[in-house]
Amino acid sequence: MKALVVGTGGREHALALALAQDPGVTEVHAAPGNPGIGEVATLHDVDPMDGAAVAALATSIGADLVVVGPEAPLVAGVADAVRDAGIACFGPSLAAARLEGSKAFAKEVMATAGVPTAGSRTCTTADEVAAALDAFGAPHVVKDDALAAGKGVVVTNDRDEALAHAAGCERVVVEEFLDGPEFSLFVVCDGTVGRPLLPAQDFKRVFDGGRGPNTGGMGSYAPLTWLSAGTVETVMAQVVDPTLAEMRRLGTPFVGCLYVGLALTAAGPKVIEFNVRFGDPDIQPVLALLDSPLGALLAAAAVGNLAEAPEPTFVDGAAVSVVLASAGYPETSSKGDVIRGVGRANGVHDVDVIHAGTAIVDAPEEGDPDHRHLVTAGGRVLAVRAVGYDVDDARRRAYAAADLITFDGLQRRSDIAAEPLGVVEGAASRG
Repeated sequence: MKALVVGTGGREHALALALAQDPGVTEVHAAPGNPGIGEVATLHDVDPMDGAAVAALATSIGADLVVVGPEAPLVAGVADAVRDAGIACFGPSLAAARLEGSKAFAKEVMATAGVPTAGSRTCTTADEVAAALDAFGAPHVVKDDALAAGKGVVVTNDRDEALAHAAGCERVVVEEFLDGPEFSLFVVCDGTVGRPLLPAQDFKRVFDGGRGPNTGGMGSYAPLTWLSAGTVETVMAQVVDPTLAEMRRLGTPFVGCLYVGLALTAAGPKVIEFNVRFGDPDIQPVLALLDSPLGALLAAAAVGNLAEAPEPTFVDGAAVSVVLASAGYPETSSKGDVIRGVGRANGVHDVDVIHAGTAIVDAPEEGDPDHRHLVTAGGRVLAVRAVGYDVDDARRRAYAAADLITFDGLQRRSDIAAEPLGVVEGAASRG
């Protein structure tokens, strides 16, 4: 099987690594990829938002499977263009991708399907927002209805801050606050059948202890030993299966990864949000522990054949990813800072350095005849992922390897996957 991964970030690097390790995958390509992906895949300078160009590339290389990683190309209909070219694609159609493209639409689907979730109101005026904030009370949860790269939500006790965030959005969803630890469940779907992967947990706030603004994610880990037995089965029965059924009823069957962000409340798991792709960085530790072939699983979903495919299996142990971000993140990012130590960190046993916002540039430096350097090119620059015997062991390995990497302005959290494992910065922190 020849596989083409669409995207540029850490999620796509983790997917490319897993596909490259699949004995059934003979070639891995990426459009456009990044320097890390280039070590395991052939890179192609193609705009991931251009569905016609992606489909043409997939045709020219004889791809058997296209995996669209980020949400923006999915919401733009890139998966439709690939399917129209007669190539199997793992990723929802433009119509089905509205589950992430519009939080209001997702709430409508959940309401019709009877999915347990936070109460909410969709608002387009300041008066509507104010009324919703008063109805639900603090903490206030205000979400931009459109795509916002994981940073479109404010959770605050400050009513003025909530109003200010809403004022900067065309339409918002105001929700009741869900109290309880968060976790992520990724479900591979073929329109009818869903196959859950390991639950994971990520850390959204930029600073230790859950302080500071939301980010796209500063680290993650799996498995969640504190999650009670039967929780995944409950989520599949109460959330995933009804949602897939409702999407079929609407004439927009969901094919791809249904990401379910959940809060484990006193009344059981409730949905914070849906995404229509693998989350980043929370999919990274999950893929590190995947024992069964990823390519076969995604291909079966793409062609509607999951019912006959084996269930995914996972190795014993745990995995932890620690994100290294650039100066100013998440408000801004620093680009062009030379990164050192990635090779040393990658050389540590059971460690992978996942590239997210990196580039290779010519940067003349005394004593360096090559003049080519890895530099920062985004907010989240790298993630150091380690596998260990348990969460504590994986966490120790990840931080030891992360200590080997340096660049100006590097920032990271020091408490990823720290005890108590079931408590992070509070529910409803996603966007």
